[in-house]
Amino acid sequence: MTTLALTVAGAVLIGVSLGLLGGGGSILAVPLLVYVAGLPAREAIATSLLVVGITSAVGVLPHARAHRVRWRTGLIFGLAGMAGAYAGGRLAGYVPPTVLLVAFALMMLATATAMLRGRPGDANPSTPDGLPVLRVVLDGIVVGLVTGLIGAGGGFLVVPALALLGGLPMPVAVGTSLVVIALKSFAGLAGYLSSVSLDWGLATTVTAAAVAGSLLGGRLAGRVPAELLRRAFGWFVVLMGVFVLAQQLPAELRSDPLLWAAVAVAGAAVAVTVLLRHRRRAPVSRPATPRG
Repeated sequence: MTTLALTVAGAVLIGVSLGLLGGGGSILAVPLLVYVAGLPAREAIATSLLVVGITSAVGVLPHARAHRVRWRTGLIFGLAGMAGAYAGGRLAGYVPPTVLLVAFALMMLATATAMLRGRPGDANPSTPDGLPVLRVVLDGIVVGLVTGLIGAGGGFLVVPALALLGGLPMPVAVGTSLVVIALKSFAGLAGYLSSVSLDWGLATTVTAAAVAGSLLGGRLAGRVPAELLRRAFGWFVVLMGVFVLAQQLPAELRSDPLLWAAVAVAGAAVAVTVLLRHRRRAPVSRPATPRG
């Protein structure tokens, strides 16, 4: 009962993440399903695709009502992503679970780095007249392949891509990304179902909790400072990525205090580096010099 309660609570956080940020669901879902619910890696990834797909499909509704969805851009990117996601889901059946989890952890760390540095689209909110369809298709296939292979819905890859390629304002990029994530997640799930069986009772429970969380996240959107939320979530993802990587180490290494001391030092070094770079990028206001 305790395990189920923790799994449901984590699923609510997954939904809140999707509702607030337009991504991050599977980054939380896979570790939750592996380390809390106790599912095997492939089954956890397949279940996360179902949860994130349905939650994203429901979460896009309030964005659509507020006219924050570019359907043409989302469908082009999403359909290309579906092809890549299906191929990734089929390919994952031939990849060892440990390799999948290590790849997933590396994706988490790459995502966290992108979040802490800031999304590329933040500095370019303009919308160009033309849409580079071929490039959108190619990027959609690549992001979709990642989605299907390691279960990452790709929200934090899709949102910057939409902001850069389509020149979409961030609120519109977030709403459009949910369309893309839903399409790619369902395609990736289809690829996985050829080699994986799901616990449909658990999957339904987790999905219902995540949908409730996404509705809550949608209501909270705009009330939480975006910069604070982005950075806090980024550091949380860093910790989760390190945890998943550590779980793949041999038992004798996991219990070595020197290893964890080295990880702590490396983490502190990364934190200091990010803060220093952020300070250098921040504009410095200087008092006006009186003229004599």
